[in-house]
Amino acid sequence: MAETRRRLRSGTVMLGGVGLLAAALSACSSDPDRRCVDRNSYDYPDGYKIVADKNCTTSGSVGKGTSTGSKRGDVDWYYDADVSRGRAHDGTFSRSEAVERGGFGSSGSGGG
Repeated sequence: MAETRRRLRSGTVMLGGVGLLAAALSACSSDPDRRCVDRNSYDYPDGYKIVADKNCTTSGSVGKGTSTGSKRGDVDWYYDADVSRGRAHDGTFSRSEAVERGGFGSSGSGGG
């Protein structure tokens, strides 16, 4: 009887651990891929210049740039973009639009 209880407890611990892992992984992938970009750097066909993530605010509000010397940068999060050569294109500045079009996952960690 004692062996049966021991097996049940270890099985419960295992199931609980798997549940926590699943919750953590789904929370990680609930945000679309995003890059911090300079809105004033658009170049056709390459797109926006990617800047360091620390330049963007966490709220993603437009116009919340950072001061660099005497210039005010106009930076924002750019979601679900194609990235190449330090540039991001074919994305959106709207997080909700990126989520609607299926921009989930963590294919990149951001620019820098």
